[in-house]
Amino acid sequence: MARVAIISHRGGSFLWPENSLAAFRKTLLLPLEQAECDVHLSADGAVVVMHDATLDRTTDGTGPVAAQALEALRRWRIRGTGGEGVPTLAELAALFHGAAMRLRVEIKTDAGGRPYPGIVGKTLAVLDAAGIRDRSVLIGFQAPVMAEALAAGGLAGVSWLLEGRALQEIGVDGIVAAARAYGFRDLGFPARSLDTELLARLRGDGFSVNVWGANHREEIARMLALGVDAFATDDPPLAIAMRG
Repeated sequence: MARVAIISHRGGSFLWPENSLAAFRKTLLLPLEQAECDVHLSADGAVVVMHDATLDRTTDGTGPVAAQALEALRRWRIRGTGGEGVPTLAELAALFHGAAMRLRVEIKTDAGGRPYPGIVGKTLAVLDAAGIRDRSVLIGFQAPVMAEALAAGGLAGVSWLLEGRALQEIGVDGIVAAARAYGFRDLGFPARSLDTELLARLRGDGFSVNVWGANHREEIARMLALGVDAFATDDPPLAIAMRG
């Protein structure tokens, strides 16, 4: 069985302020395969690193990310960093230049759940400028957006993410049919939704499978035992120790 890859989710948010440059600097010191971040667009089209579509939860600012230009966004501080500002993807990508670890970038939607026009192209341009496009993976929930990333090419991977409700609404057959129609070969699920039967079915249909939300000892152990291709965790040191 191939070695299960570990992904530092949002830079390891159980230990360090999520999606901060400080968190990714710490992550880059760890013996793991990938680090995951999330991106939005500012009002003037800059690709910025943040999970939520609004500033309220993780910074001292308020309101939608997309409502403010980059200069305004830079005034807000990420909580827990001692004054670090909202990073751009360009700043984060620069940290990964020359590193063996892959950068995994989740393409988010705006506060209304709408895709950002042009975000894939802007993200790829940043990765190209840093020289890490071929060591980067783009992931996201919007199939057409991920299809755009897949068509662009040159990436280390593209993964279509699916919430657990997708299994209830369209079933495994529907997911497989949609993935094949778009040309996806890598699928992501919440850890709680994956079991031996589902993994075997997807693997039998030729898909790689990754999960997120394996954050505690029991769930990490279950993902390692299942032998998923990769799992994202908020506690990467624990996952590394358990993988041995």
